[in-house]
Amino acid sequence: MNKEKTLENLKKRGYEALYFETGKEAIAYMAEQVKGKTIGIGGSMTVKELGLEQTLGENNTIYWHWNPTQVEKNGEKAVRNLAETTDVYISSVNALAETGEIINIDGTGNRIASIAYGHDTLYLIAGKNKVAENMEAAMWRARNVAAPKNAQRLNKKTPCAVRADKCYDCDSPERICRGFLTLERAMKGMKTVVILIGEDFGM
Repeated sequence: MNKEKTLENLKKRGYEALYFETGKEAIAYMAEQVKGKTIGIGGSMTVKELGLEQTLGENNTIYWHWNPTQVEKNGEKAVRNLAETTDVYISSVNALAETGEIINIDGTGNRIASIAYGHDTLYLIAGKNKVAENMEAAMWRARNVAAPKNAQRLNKKTPCAVRADKCYDCDSPERICRGFLTLERAMKGMKTVVILIGEDFGM
């Protein structure tokens, strides 16, 4: 990952772009920035590995459909809907190009919808393993690395889930790569902060 190039290009595209050597430093920064807010979280192994729900939950109200207690109490769809109406939204990315494009793939659509619209502030978090040289390489990573690994993790009955090796562009009913969102620039009306971490996180 070319840290300086990536940060420079993200800033040119309208993002607030920050780099932290470790996940612990990123967590400390976010805990300081976000207090007394409602927070929605998209499906994200990065967020789970960082333990952000536990840390930010001390001073904020969090809605996350990966929280079993919330799902049991309200139902998964209701939790997703609540996450769409929050002050702050947090998501990882499937791939981020050093040239500044950000790519996410979604099966249900709640995550890419919230990344595109509806919140005061959006935080997008990317470990160094998510960064690719350019947009083409980033899209390749999203399709052939992130999506197959996630399909395998979710035990989906798709060709890519067998070995998590590549995208087969399948017609499986359980296909998870149904919607692609490519951010060319920060969306209007929503402060977007991209957090790069010098460690590997997520798929």
